[in-house]
Amino acid sequence: MTATPGTSDAPDPIEAMAERVARRPGWVFAPTLWGLVEQRASATPDATMLTDENGRSMSFARYRERAEAVAAGLHHRHGVGEQTPVSWELPTWLESFVLVAALARLSARQNPIIPIYREREVGFAVDQTSASLLVVPSVWRGFDYAQMAGSIARSSEGTKVLVCDHSLPESDVRTLPPPPSNPHSAAEAPVRWVFYTSGTTADPKGAQHTDPSVLASALAMSECLDLVSSDVAGLVFPFTHIGGIGWLMATLVSGCLVVITEAFDPAATPRLLAEHDVTLAGSGTPFHMAYLAAQRREAEVPGPPDRPIFPKVRAFPGGGAPKPPQLHRDLKAEIGGVGIVSGYGLTESPIVSMATCSDPDDKLADTEGRATPGVTFKVVALDGTVSGPGREGELRVKGPQLMRGYLDSSLDEEAFDEEGFFKTGDLGVIDAEGFVVVTGRLKDVIIRHGENISAKEVEDLVYQHPSVADVAVVGVPDARTGERACAVIALRPEADSLDLERLREFLEAKGLRTQAVPEQLLIVESVPRNPAGKILKHRLREQLVADDGAQSEKKGEPRER
Repeated sequence: MTATPGTSDAPDPIEAMAERVARRPGWVFAPTLWGLVEQRASATPDATMLTDENGRSMSFARYRERAEAVAAGLHHRHGVGEQTPVSWELPTWLESFVLVAALARLSARQNPIIPIYREREVGFAVDQTSASLLVVPSVWRGFDYAQMAGSIARSSEGTKVLVCDHSLPESDVRTLPPPPSNPHSAAEAPVRWVFYTSGTTADPKGAQHTDPSVLASALAMSECLDLVSSDVAGLVFPFTHIGGIGWLMATLVSGCLVVITEAFDPAATPRLLAEHDVTLAGSGTPFHMAYLAAQRREAEVPGPPDRPIFPKVRAFPGGGAPKPPQLHRDLKAEIGGVGIVSGYGLTESPIVSMATCSDPDDKLADTEGRATPGVTFKVVALDGTVSGPGREGELRVKGPQLMRGYLDSSLDEEAFDEEGFFKTGDLGVIDAEGFVVVTGRLKDVIIRHGENISAKEVEDLVYQHPSVADVAVVGVPDARTGERACAVIALRPEADSLDLERLREFLEAKGLRTQAVPEQLLIVESVPRNPAGKILKHRLREQLVADDGAQSEKKGEPRER
């Protein structure tokens, strides 16, 4: 099935985006990041753009000024210019935002790296991008980034290291080269970004993006959330994620305020957002769970009843990982707003679908919205045929936010089909109204006795149990059944213990077929997730397989169930 089909006479994405922005009062447009910086600084120079947990803030005009000064410093002291490859791995600081704009002013090709990555992943990215400069903090959260960067630089030809601890080099802006020119079309826009996928089972993959491709996703999100200059949005995931750059572009387009924190804290971050009267509390399942937990802690404090922690919240933007529908209902009922307004996308093609604040409640709970402007979906069944409405298959996409291809072009043949659609690897359904439902991963189907079990289907039901705070359902090799399903559960703080029998009874009462009920239960303190909120199932699977092996060795016989 396809949704929002494209046509051969469709306008260029840049032209189409400009027309859409023109219909929104107070919004500005430019097809480059630096162009947006200049447009917004001219439109609302004194408005506050960013504020952090330390009380520091920056206006749009000051942002432009700092970025130009840093651009001059990078140009004169480190030789950064047009298409210079720069890798940088910084926390979500004001300086990180300034660095991005400075590199955009110089037309550099930048590679933001999520701060959890260490020498293997960072070294791989630096080597593959041929980075001439690697920007890192000295020591942050107990890890010595400067030492790591020095080790990488010594083994990478031509890479220099710049250590940044809330400071960046500045110089005289009068000697800067001319600012970047606007591309005539999206197809002619140069690659300005390389974002790496998580690389959890193999080497990371570097997705190449242009300013217009990242802007296409940012603009789609801004429209779906009805962003206005009075909005206050919480950016609580790593800024180096492609979604962080998307939020930067969104605040430049709309003029809204973004509240940032260098690292998410389940107790402190909700208080920070509450202090600033957040209207959009993002940005994914683990963060939304933390807000809900904070609201429930607040409800236990003596005082007026029904006191929401975010009294002005309009919505809870979501993405990065599938949401349990019950979480949407709980947030809406206990804190307020319309609930979770989630989008679906990948590093290779962000925000290809998204809900809107005006969608029906059942669509907000159960779907990832409709295709965003210019996006075409195709659903392909496992036998290779194109599926119709309501039929499950692999989601494949085309659209203005689709990457140019991987930096390692040998990966492209497998990544795209013969019609140029990107193979997401996600299973999903598009209903008759065009709403997208992500049902799991192609590789996240547990095959037990030859029957396919959707891990997400089971997870959504387990999450409804009153004792469950978070859950992952993982397939584990089994000598008798081929695979068995293990429910890995983090309990709510006030919950009693949960055993497998009680879980089975709960799921069967919810109507889950007996064959899909998990055969194993593991209680953990927290379910491991990456910074984007995706569950690290490979880590859980490795742990469970290792535990199986240890028990088999202890018994001296194969482990069966």
